[in-house]
Amino acid sequence: MKQFYETYQADEKLAPLVRALPWTHNTIIFSRCKTPEEREYYLNLTATDKLTKRELERQIDTSNFERSRMGANLSPLVRELHPSIGNTFKDNYVLEFLGLPPVHNENHLQKALVQHMKPFILELGKDFIFMGEEYRLQVGNQDFFIDLLFYHRGLSALVAFELKIGKFMPEYIGQINFYLEALDRDVKKPHENPSIGVPLCRDKDDEVVEYALSRNLSPTLIAQYQLQLPDKKLIQAKLHELYDYEEVLNWEVRQGGEL
Repeated sequence: MKQFYETYQADEKLAPLVRALPWTHNTIIFSRCKTPEEREYYLNLTATDKLTKRELERQIDTSNFERSRMGANLSPLVRELHPSIGNTFKDNYVLEFLGLPPVHNENHLQKALVQHMKPFILELGKDFIFMGEEYRLQVGNQDFFIDLLFYHRGLSALVAFELKIGKFMPEYIGQINFYLEALDRDVKKPHENPSIGVPLCRDKDDEVVEYALSRNLSPTLIAQYQLQLPDKKLIQAKLHELYDYEEVLNWEVRQGGEL
């Protein structure tokens, strides 16, 4: 209690957040988070998404804070349309709750996500509304099907997920662009923003992704998924690559030399 008081009593930003949450949630955040930035992140996330104790613990277990700092691979247009979109999508989605074996196909992945939609939306963010699986689009005399279609309330946009169990390939961009064009012409409401496409792959080469997105004129981002809880040290190592040396050095100091 003494440490809790000393940590928050002089912090004008965090003190109101602390008072708004139950004691159990506060003790989880206080005991497991090492920096003011990390505590602030989970305090805000808990209050905004009304996380249960179990949901909060999972967000910490999956290194949600660190993953949110890494951002996502976004096309130039999606950044232009939604300047704050980097806070909406992740570079890496953790799907350990699916219980899938390492070897699986796209149909297994899709069915498992639909069966576990509540934890999947928790991983995506609670502004996502599920609209359907194998969402049918008719173009000309042909039918096409989007693996998973969502609507994002904050962005006022449809979000199409295409599931890929292998490594990202540049040709996936053409497929998702076609779906986005069909959504914008035939499904999107006049007041809504252009639809967003997300090829969700098992793996990706960031340099290939950068080349593929650099001239892409559709609001698209590339993400990957994993079926086990992330290694916190590996995520922190990747943050080394994404931030300049001075920022990383400050991060190391805040972490007490852990890196």
